[in-house]
Amino acid sequence: MKKIFLLIILFSLTYLPASAGGFQINLQGQKQTGMGHTGTGLLLDNAALFFNPGAVSFLDSLRGISLGASFIFPRTTYLEAYPGRYTANMEKNTGMPLTLYGVYKFKKTAKWNVGLGIYTPFGSRVQWPDDWKGQFLIREINLKTVFIQPTASFKLNDKIGIGVGFIYATGSFSLRKGVPIQDSTGKYGEGKLNGKASGYGFNAGIYFKANDKLSIGLDYRSEVKVNVDGGSAEFTVPGSVTQYFPSTTFSTQIRLPQTISLGIGYLVTPKVKLAVDVNYVGWKSYDSLNIDFAENTDKLADIHSPRMYQNSFIYRIGGQYQVKEKWAVRLGAYFDTSPVKSGYLTPETPDANKLGFTAGATFNVTKMIHLDVSLLYIEGMKRTDKNIETEFEGTYKSKAVVPGVSLEWNF
Repeated sequence: MKKIFLLIILFSLTYLPASAGGFQINLQGQKQTGMGHTGTGLLLDNAALFFNPGAVSFLDSLRGISLGASFIFPRTTYLEAYPGRYTANMEKNTGMPLTLYGVYKFKKTAKWNVGLGIYTPFGSRVQWPDDWKGQFLIREINLKTVFIQPTASFKLNDKIGIGVGFIYATGSFSLRKGVPIQDSTGKYGEGKLNGKASGYGFNAGIYFKANDKLSIGLDYRSEVKVNVDGGSAEFTVPGSVTQYFPSTTFSTQIRLPQTISLGIGYLVTPKVKLAVDVNYVGWKSYDSLNIDFAENTDKLADIHSPRMYQNSFIYRIGGQYQVKEKWAVRLGAYFDTSPVKSGYLTPETPDANKLGFTAGATFNVTKMIHLDVSLLYIEGMKRTDKNIETEFEGTYKSKAVVPGVSLEWNF
């Protein structure tokens, strides 16, 4: 009983960092999403605040504001191990990460630009049926995060720009899990955890415009140590065991990984642009999970568990075609490798290598107002695994459809 319950609590928080790695939300710009979420080496709009702060100093407009939203429709199916007759589907839900970017240049000839980016890089909701076979690992979890990034960018000369942004990360999460103790009616207990998290980091980039056709970018987003202090843990269990499951608080620190991105942009013709990006995500920093409960009992002890994630790569390619002065269309694709090693797959992070296919378009309402739309389809590879701690085994298959829209005003 003690081991089972500790594992229940253990996996209650692993979804937070997994959302930043295996379930990292890469939807920080609609133009970029339409091109496979490239943008490190190709300057497209104010979303350069996220993709490469060094490129911000090359923006033409004095001021710009853009607001965007994406709508995530995920779907995951679980199939039990041999004999493979039991299946469960994740409950339908919709995630909506937002982006807000604002850029200001002091005057047309100024080499300095400043800006503010507010975006949601991590966040998702997972809900399985309450009575499914994995209910003691997860019933429901809801994660929300917001990064706030004030930024400064400086053009060293006509070819090189540098920039850096300070990141303040804030977020919250909630979850429900079954507890493997039944009351007199046969109903299983439930544990609920809630917490708020915060952390700090930075985003720095350099942008090199080699000539009128070729541009290269390098961006570094630092590791963010997310601290959860005073999170609440509450349990609904039969009265005979309530003394072992007290309402208490907990604290932990989770390392969201650093990301290094290298990108190349190339103007093939005045109407055709191509971009290639490679993202290196330093997930190896997430090697263990430690949870400190304010109150311990014989069945509720502090947790120190190895996670042993591995570093991962994302390979991206995209293109844009300027149909007319007011219209542009885009296509892209990417391959995202999973950081979750064999033996560590869970229903909270049923992650696998993924293929993404994207499309997008821009309509210039006026010279100053632009409407952008994008569509992303994600196909996760089928993955079978047995978790070495819980011994929960099965096959997972995931996919998602993500439309998005943004409105940009430059003046």
